[in-house]
Amino acid sequence: MDRHEALSTRQRILDATEQLIIDEGYAAVTVRRVARETHVAPALVQYYFPTLDELFLAVLRRSSGAEMERQHLTLDGTHPFRALWEFGSEPGTALITEFMALANHRKTIRAEIAEIAERSREAQLESLTRRAADEDLGLPDVPPIALLVLMTMVSRGIMMENSLGVTLGHAEALAVIENILATVENRSDSAHIDGVTETRAAGL
Repeated sequence: MDRHEALSTRQRILDATEQLIIDEGYAAVTVRRVARETHVAPALVQYYFPTLDELFLAVLRRSSGAEMERQHLTLDGTHPFRALWEFGSEPGTALITEFMALANHRKTIRAEIAEIAERSREAQLESLTRRAADEDLGLPDVPPIALLVLMTMVSRGIMMENSLGVTLGHAEALAVIENILATVENRSDSAHIDGVTETRAAGL
């Protein structure tokens, strides 16, 4: 098997595993089931991933890598806090929900999720801190990290509750978040306009 074929096979195994997790939950993932979905021998699945933990970790790391790339692009926009809010509110939390459930039973998954979450938050904070040097991001007396955690936790929490059919209080919470975002955006836009005006007045 050449390198290209090996990469293709590994990719198909990961694709099949991810889809199984989304469609049927992590408990549906077995070596034989993944092999059947991928149309390969079980021994080949174990060749690439000797244990189920290694298979789960590979899927989790691939997914988180893609999310980090999207997050980086998101933070380059005009209103990063709103972009992060919308990013976290997107449908498609089934995969991370399953991994969170799996983390209750597998320490390696729990440790990996914690590391990924910390790395993601650090990247978000670093980007927002750089932006804050040029614009008025955030709210008075509210640290950017606090606002960042609020955006993330509320959006994820609402999505997870929606998946269970729980909606009580969501409309009111969303209205509060919308007011916060509008305030942040107005401050940022005003700072940007003032900065442009000052620059033009200085003849730069």
